[in-house]
Amino acid sequence: MASADTDSASEPDAGSPSARPSQGPRSVEPPGNASADAPTSDAPDGPVDAAPGSPSRAGRNLPQAIGVGVGLGALVVLSLAFHRQLFAVVMAAAILVGVWELHRAFATVHIKVAVVPLAAGCLSMIASALYRGAESLILTFGLTCIAVLVWRMADGVVGAARDVMGSLFVAVYPCFLAGFPALMLAKDDGHWRIVLFILVTVCSDVGGYAAGVLFGKHPMAPSVSPKKSWEGFGGSMVLSAVAGALGIRLMLDGLWWQGVVLGAVVAVAATLGDLAESLIKRDLGIKDMGTILPGHGGIMDRLDSLIICAPVTWALLVWFVPNG
Repeated sequence: MASADTDSASEPDAGSPSARPSQGPRSVEPPGNASADAPTSDAPDGPVDAAPGSPSRAGRNLPQAIGVGVGLGALVVLSLAFHRQLFAVVMAAAILVGVWELHRAFATVHIKVAVVPLAAGCLSMIASALYRGAESLILTFGLTCIAVLVWRMADGVVGAARDVMGSLFVAVYPCFLAGFPALMLAKDDGHWRIVLFILVTVCSDVGGYAAGVLFGKHPMAPSVSPKKSWEGFGGSMVLSAVAGALGIRLMLDGLWWQGVVLGAVVAVAATLGDLAESLIKRDLGIKDMGTILPGHGGIMDRLDSLIICAPVTWALLVWFVPNG
């Protein structure tokens, strides 16, 4: 890590005697310092101690992030309003970009992800879930896993276990989990289920961000995501529960308490999704999964909580409002 000495320009060359340790103590961060050894988490809860000079207390360009978020929201709404299959196409495109981002991220630690069978499997899982239901989704997932194993055989035995496990991870996250929004979309009121799913998840993120920035004092998992606080988690729970109560009543004619349960469970799942991706990124030594979304990072940096919340939302809505 480069030293922050202000008079570094006047220091003699490293090979001269005066450049040796006898010139006095210097401020050096210990090797175990989390800020030196690991990338800063992108979790939106807001830091417990914000760094001076950052674009916002959460460490990102807030106006830019809001603009991109509004644009993505408009794309979702317009695709749902035009035709539900168009939303499925938009979702599939986003997941394919996510697969590519994970492929590049894993390559930094010499894990070769089987992109071709995963891309084909991803499209097949989304289509099978939309047109044939949950059983077909599970079957297609199994076939994708087999295709990954067969594909890897061509590269020999060196690193095979590592590559296969990395590819199977991507087959689950995000490919298989992306099938659950398609299952919701297949219902007669599927467009409202998707809107509610996205609304509750986004409110969880927004509530966590706002409460974390304003009140964040107690880190939730400092070794994984220093910016995520318990106060932010409380904000996630509250705003997500309110959105769930209103949304399920107005959109799906459900009961308000069902929406509260939905919002609370989604807030927990979204937080776990954020922490899981932060853990992966720290292990890989990267800050963001990509750069395609200004102010956010990569597609997977925005889909982490949505992907984890999708099966939870699908299951709860099947239980609470099965007829749709």
